[in-house]
Amino acid sequence: MVKRRLAAGKLAGGTRLLLALATSTGVRRSWSLRLSRPGNLFQPHNDTEANRYPEVFVALRDWIGEGDDDIRLLSFGCSTGEEVFSLRRYFPSAYIKGVDISRANIADCKRRQRRLQDARLDFVRASSTQAEASRLYDAILCMAVFRHGDLGTQHPESCAHRITFEAFEVTVTDLARCLKPRGYLVVEHSNFRFSDTAVAAQFECVARRSCTTTDCQRTPLFGPNNRLLETPTCIEIAFRKQAEKGKTPAINATSK
Repeated sequence: MVKRRLAAGKLAGGTRLLLALATSTGVRRSWSLRLSRPGNLFQPHNDTEANRYPEVFVALRDWIGEGDDDIRLLSFGCSTGEEVFSLRRYFPSAYIKGVDISRANIADCKRRQRRLQDARLDFVRASSTQAEASRLYDAILCMAVFRHGDLGTQHPESCAHRITFEAFEVTVTDLARCLKPRGYLVVEHSNFRFSDTAVAAQFECVARRSCTTTDCQRTPLFGPNNRLLETPTCIEIAFRKQAEKGKTPAINATSK
């Protein structure tokens, strides 16, 4: 009887997956990434929505201003572009670039950009920022990118079979290279802490948020050894890159 129930459960699960693959573009793209396993993949799921992080967007606008044509923003792991198009409301004249590991996602972004005819938006398929110039961006956002959705449902003691701290550190170290001095890096809903990386020594934390039990169940934290950490009371989410030694950069009047 038990074997029959297990078999029935597996059959039902397989049926649900086949139905989702047939009807959901997001599910198909997620499984395409899982099966193709492109280099530097963290989050295979495609969940996104418009204006998903208004508090973060408002804070960035307060810190770096909104009306300067020289402002450059990068959405790392932009999915189908909702974050980039939402940022346009807060930064009406900035150059905003979105990169994503999925070719299909970037194709969606470019189609929408053509409809809007916004030449100050740019979208590129990439899994890292190795092709980007150094000290280029005023802010880089990594929102729900450095996480694997399965870790929030399976709750393993180690994340190494899905994602690793080593890959996270390599990636954020290069993101730091791409930031201007006094630029902002936002790492939200991540399975790893930016403060555990060596490059974090070049930054100061400028924003934290409280961490609820639900938050840590959905996005558990793992340490540099890829082992599960205890639930913290708060999480650092936004960081400002320190000015280069020997240089005194101009400071925007609205900067924090």
